[in-house]
Amino acid sequence: MKKNVLIIGAGGVAHVAAHKAAMNNDVLGDICIASRTQSKCNEIIESIKRKKHIKDKSRKLYSRQINALDIPATIKLIKQTKSEIVINLGQAFVNMSVLEACLKTGAVYMDTAIHEEPDKVCETPPWYANYEWKRKGRCKAKGLTAILGVGFDPGVVNAYCALAVKRYFDRIDTIDIMDVNAGSHGRYFATNFDPEINFREFVKVWTWINRKWKQYPTHSVKRNYDFPVVGKCPIYLNGHDELHSLSKNIDANSIRFWMGFGNHYINIFTVLRTLGFLSHLPVKLATGQNVVPLKVVKALLPDPKTLAPGYTGKTCIGNFCKGWKNGKKREVLIYQVSDHHKCYQEVESQGISYTAGVPPVAAAMLVATGIWDPKKMVNVEELDPEPFIAILDKIGLPTDIKEIKPGSKASFNGTVRDLKTELAESTATVTVSAANPIIAIDAKFQAKALAKLAARLRSEK
Repeated sequence: MKKNVLIIGAGGVAHVAAHKAAMNNDVLGDICIASRTQSKCNEIIESIKRKKHIKDKSRKLYSRQINALDIPATIKLIKQTKSEIVINLGQAFVNMSVLEACLKTGAVYMDTAIHEEPDKVCETPPWYANYEWKRKGRCKAKGLTAILGVGFDPGVVNAYCALAVKRYFDRIDTIDIMDVNAGSHGRYFATNFDPEINFREFVKVWTWINRKWKQYPTHSVKRNYDFPVVGKCPIYLNGHDELHSLSKNIDANSIRFWMGFGNHYINIFTVLRTLGFLSHLPVKLATGQNVVPLKVVKALLPDPKTLAPGYTGKTCIGNFCKGWKNGKKREVLIYQVSDHHKCYQEVESQGISYTAGVPPVAAAMLVATGIWDPKKMVNVEELDPEPFIAILDKIGLPTDIKEIKPGSKASFNGTVRDLKTELAESTATVTVSAANPIIAIDAKFQAKALAKLAARLRSEK
């Protein structure tokens, strides 16, 4: 049994993880939330108390201030708090520092995203080989459990891949991971998680096709798919963290990642990128001051945590797997649907943070009870997926599995054609008003929004 959890970070994902950890502190023990800004940690604790989510009142729930890039300070904090499990939910820039502190103290290490360096974006795949995987030997020599990328994507979708291998296929041809947010936050423009990390991951598209890495322009390959519950949504081929480990650990011909984007988002993103506002490198102003354009954009956009109260709609994330079982073609969709409003009612969070914040706590519970404790560095797909999915079912992220008739209308075709053909079908068009920019949205979306508003007004009469 391992006890006491240190959560590093105080953003939206850490907020959810802290709630869920408190709700399961009979298994996890004391919980410390630590961040550069301690007041943000205290706000999370106030939220947990307000929702009465502390299961075992005899266990401590408290905060500390920490700069997670300071390895000696992090080592000291782990020792002072007697934390045997560290859940790193800070920015991806601190991964290697926190991992090093865990190697020095013997605490279990977990994170939800691949490491990044501030001056590099979308590095050459497999990206993990540049950073985390270089510590595999040390983790194994010390018998240290380190579980990488245990959010939802990466994380749960990796477990879905492992489940497909274990239960549903003898041989896999393709896996298409699809992530859509069919919700509405009511703001002109906002990202659902850290804007800096959000924009950095869309600079390049690295994908795994026919057992080779291939690169495509951003938002150049588009599909429309009719998802369970949320309905038809446009999705675009993207690069993403999980591909960098799945390409190594899952025997499949192609593994691709698709993310949902509306025309409005693509319009804003394209303008910002074209003007240079998404650059991660510093520029010098006329005053002589150096600024990073991307950090300026981040400072101007809403904090993702503030989107939660009025968020409506649902998310759907899952894996569309194709292959063979007992000599016959098989297609299976393994997925999860979350409701933004229900997430807010439960933990005062929006659904994107919820889906990312619950899985590391489920993983921590498996580690605490010894079910997941490989005593080496692993990615999620290297572990038994079923205990993980079973806990997720119980603590807020139930999984659904749907058999699809091969080649039917419900099937998904992720085969990437020649780029000219793909580009011709991926254009985003919006209606723009300089007088009222809030209507800078595609006509179809605008019609839906007006219909919803009219329905609400009728119901209120």
